[in-house]
Amino acid sequence: MSLLARIQQQEIELGSSLYDEIHQVKGENERLVVELNTAYHTPEEVRNRLGEITGRSIPESTVISLPFYTDFGKHITIGERVFLNQNVTFVDLGGITIEEDVLIGPMSRIITVNHLLDPKRRRGITVNSVTIQKGAWLGANVTVLPGVTIGEGAVVAADSTVTKDVPARSIVAGTPARIIKEIE
Repeated sequence: MSLLARIQQQEIELGSSLYDEIHQVKGENERLVVELNTAYHTPEEVRNRLGEITGRSIPESTVISLPFYTDFGKHITIGERVFLNQNVTFVDLGGITIEEDVLIGPMSRIITVNHLLDPKRRRGITVNSVTIQKGAWLGANVTVLPGVTIGEGAVVAADSTVTKDVPARSIVAGTPARIIKEIE
């Protein structure tokens, strides 16, 4: 069973074998992310290095502007013709799927991890996947929280925080993001 399947719907406690396994992979990923972001790379080299980080092939039609940050790395899937602008951060332990033709603005964050609410167990975590569906556009400085799906063709306005699913072909704005318009 994959790590992603084993951590879904789990409270992962500090000091548990699962927590330690996650942090071992996270530690190995840190070197790769630093190497990606600390020198010039051609677009092909960026895709190849991101492919090494994710363990998946990154489509030739995808463009990633550096720097790009991820803490875990292995639970990211990126589709065709995706554009990731500078300073995008993926906290991907819970799984992030970016479908084709998605645009993600600079300084945006996609988060799939929460800490436990009980202060005595706060260092523990839970995860929930995020999906950005085909043709969606996240403006600059958007935050998407765990468990959210951004619907096909939807737009998230700059500086918004998305706390719940966004319907297809809608525009949301604010914190928390709310529907402000439907796209014809």
